[in-house]
Amino acid sequence: MASEDPSVSGVSGRYATALFELARDEKSIDAVTADLDKFSAMLAGSPDLVRLVRSPVFASEVQGKALAAVLDKAGITGISANFLKVLAANRRLFVVADVIRAYRALVAKFKGEATADVTVAEKLSDKNLEALKAALKSVTGKDVALNINVDPAIIGGLVVKLGSRMVDSSLRTKLNSIKHAMKEAG
Repeated sequence: MASEDPSVSGVSGRYATALFELARDEKSIDAVTADLDKFSAMLAGSPDLVRLVRSPVFASEVQGKALAAVLDKAGITGISANFLKVLAANRRLFVVADVIRAYRALVAKFKGEATADVTVAEKLSDKNLEALKAALKSVTGKDVALNINVDPAIIGGLVVKLGSRMVDSSLRTKLNSIKHAMKEAG
């Protein structure tokens, strides 16, 4: 049962589990995933939406109305829209990013996939994305779903977290290593 999955816990895990079980029962896992991906992309691209989601200043009614307008405009409907509105009504919209992450983990487990969190300095091309997926698949033996995070602060390279393993091949880390080596040598 998904609710016993140790990879999802806390408030976000409970909401993600409820959403996953509902989506599974309604046979709409892929549709809900697509809607959540769309909402996640909207969050990444809109500081105003992030402020609406995270700020405790907005009353739940205000959040709900604003969220409904955003969802209508984005074409997010059905289970996903209702779920996001429930988060707003319950004053839990601030955990939506964690809920989406936990939901993706549940979907990946359900589909027999592994999930990797990848941080890159700039958006990856489709070719590089496929190469990364292929490389991770060769390591895990499973299809790998990627959660991509763009962080220009790493300068170049990438940081991959897959389960309990992490590989940091970012330029920032390499430069810091050189800096520490120079301090020790001097």
